[in-house]
Amino acid sequence: MKADVGLIGLAVMGQNLVLNMNDKGFSVAVYNRTPSVTEEFLSGPAKGRTTIVGAKSLEDFVAKLASPRKIILLVKAGEAVDETIARITPLLDQGDLVIDSGNSYFEDSERRAAELAAKGLLYIGTGVSGGEEGARNGPSMMPGGASAAWPLVKGLFEATSAKTDKGEPCCAWIGNGGSGHFVKMVHNGIEYGDMQLIAETYQLMRDFAGLDYLQMAAAFRAWNETELDSYLVEITADILRYRDSDDSPLAERILDAAGQKGTGKWMSQSALDAGVPLTLITEAVYARALSALLEERRAAAPILSGPGEKERKALAAGVDRAETLELLRKALLAAKIVSYAQGFMLLRDVSKERGWSLDFGSIALTWRGGCIIRSVFLDRIKEAFDRERGLASILIDPYFASLLADCQKALRRVVALSAEAGIPSPALASALAFYDGYRSAKLPANLIQAQRDYFGAHTYERTDRPRGEWFHTDWTGKGGKAVSGTYNA
Repeated sequence: MKADVGLIGLAVMGQNLVLNMNDKGFSVAVYNRTPSVTEEFLSGPAKGRTTIVGAKSLEDFVAKLASPRKIILLVKAGEAVDETIARITPLLDQGDLVIDSGNSYFEDSERRAAELAAKGLLYIGTGVSGGEEGARNGPSMMPGGASAAWPLVKGLFEATSAKTDKGEPCCAWIGNGGSGHFVKMVHNGIEYGDMQLIAETYQLMRDFAGLDYLQMAAAFRAWNETELDSYLVEITADILRYRDSDDSPLAERILDAAGQKGTGKWMSQSALDAGVPLTLITEAVYARALSALLEERRAAAPILSGPGEKERKALAAGVDRAETLELLRKALLAAKIVSYAQGFMLLRDVSKERGWSLDFGSIALTWRGGCIIRSVFLDRIKEAFDRERGLASILIDPYFASLLADCQKALRRVVALSAEAGIPSPALASALAFYDGYRSAKLPANLIQAQRDYFGAHTYERTDRPRGEWFHTDWTGKGGKAVSGTYNA
């Protein structure tokens, strides 16, 4: 009997996904380039599961699969994926399917889909979110690529994925080419924003409000019963409550230098290419970069002036603690809405540019369970796009507009208090700046256009003329009529 599906790459995610698929009734062939890893898996976590079979070579692995073969790759993004595909494709027949379930860059997935199609092979680039726990018990899955491949794995993916409270699979076909990995990239970017907003809120609780770790944990736990109900808020309460071996807060002993694997940076770069103002998430990426300048920050701390502990205590004394916590909760909620709004704006613009026709409500449902940004919040986003499929921004949906009307004053107050207290809050401040910019019928870009035309003859449009008509002024009386041409990079 041949296996239903094969998986290459038995690191933590690979092993847990194999066990998950096997639990759902699928037989799985496995291969790892280091044979001992395969042997350890078969004699350890997979012991006694006769429907999980190991292979000692790629040839043996391919031979163990039922046709059309379905092969999942869970190897390091980049060259390792290309190398694995190059090694395995000569062993495959037309109509076989290669599934890249790693954190690949979506442009790489676009290229791989085209290259494999030229060889008569099918390709799916699948974003998988949820970490080790999600892989084992049900992740959020975002497949995109060759549409002919979806019927081959629809049952497998829907069975393996997480489920909403209503039993709906957190998995849906995204679209062609690299769309699946693009949506996963946006998911990860929103994750960056969420984590930074929570971190800034934590710092304000600690350094402004003066809460201890158990008090902060209790606040996040209580917030998780509100509109902020989410995985990241839930685990933040757990983290802040956790004690080290000497009963002191473990979080306080963790070095304040954050790492990153690049998906947030990819999203910011994509936003710049598309001309989408992804300000909050980009600030979150930069905040991690700033945190990495640990030694420079430590050297600058005693030199650069600003409000200190004395000033913070004096400022905090004028605000009731319960009031401060409610301000922080509402500010976090308002900023979170802005973060998601920016993410969906990028999805909208790139979908239009690539011709993907992404279903934003379906994507929100896909993120509803199993993934790192799962939250009740996403149900409301799905409902917003169900009400208006062509919604320009969730900010103007009645539900979210009402929430923002209630919370925006708290966000203003928190950003102001942060500035007065000298506590950095780049993501919270960015959320407010974007909100105010987006609600402004008139911005000062008219002056920027005048400046560009003054020094570079870049031309401008006029408010009293139709859009698309361009004008140039000889501002000094010494210039000519020549213009540089109108374009947007």
